[in-house]
Amino acid sequence: MPKFKIRTCTQEDIEFLVETLRKSFRDVADRFGLTPENAPRHPSNCTADWIKTDMERGAIYFALENEKGIAGCVACEQAHPRTCYLERLAVLPDQRKQGCGKALVDRALSKAEELGADFVNIGIIAKHTELKDWYAKLGFVEGESKEFPHLPFRVTFMSYKL
Repeated sequence: MPKFKIRTCTQEDIEFLVETLRKSFRDVADRFGLTPENAPRHPSNCTADWIKTDMERGAIYFALENEKGIAGCVACEQAHPRTCYLERLAVLPDQRKQGCGKALVDRALSKAEELGADFVNIGIIAKHTELKDWYAKLGFVEGESKEFPHLPFRVTFMSYKL
């Protein structure tokens, strides 16, 4: 029996997704000094409206459940016919380093392939070196880093070729 199950989320899961994202990204927000004022769109400030809007736009959310319940989530959104975005990967702090994140990324990559994409792109906080290294181990290749006027950090883009 597998140690976890990944399922596709529905509108009924929105509150769970909000709670999971807020809890999972709280330590990142604290580490990088992100607040609702300086980074209102950071997932640590997630609202039900964000998730609802994502779903209406076509983002597909997946939840990972294990023997303790919900451990994490991820979204896959088709940005262009050949490109998907991996978004909002979140694993609860007490569930990390057990393969949950990798399993969620694998599920999102599989969905992107089903959708006919050739690439899956992500954007992460440029100074979050451990996360950058983790994605690189999964096969993502680092691209450009860029500043955005509405964000208090640089964003590094990474891409995975399917």
